Amino acid sequence: MAFRTYSGPRGSSAAGALDKDRMLYKEFETLDEALGWARRLEAAGRTAWLIEGDDGTHMPKQQIAAALTHAEYAPLRKPAA
Repeated sequence: MAFRTYSGPRGSSAAGALDKDRMLYKEFETLDEALGWARRLEAAGRTAWLIEGDDGTHMPKQQIAAALTHAEYAPLRKPAA
């Protein structure tokens, strides 16, 4: 199974379905890896616009952002002293 994470510059508008063929993407074996890449894109100043999987998974930008704010994907924080 494969998951594709489509990306673009932060602040740009999401491309339509017809433009998806021209968007940059990276392919992963698991959804966790695809979300991990979305986290790295965010840290580098880029945006993950869409994650699609061969199993029918379809996560637009808003759902990716919500998943990345979940504690499991949040960056590790130092405990308060």
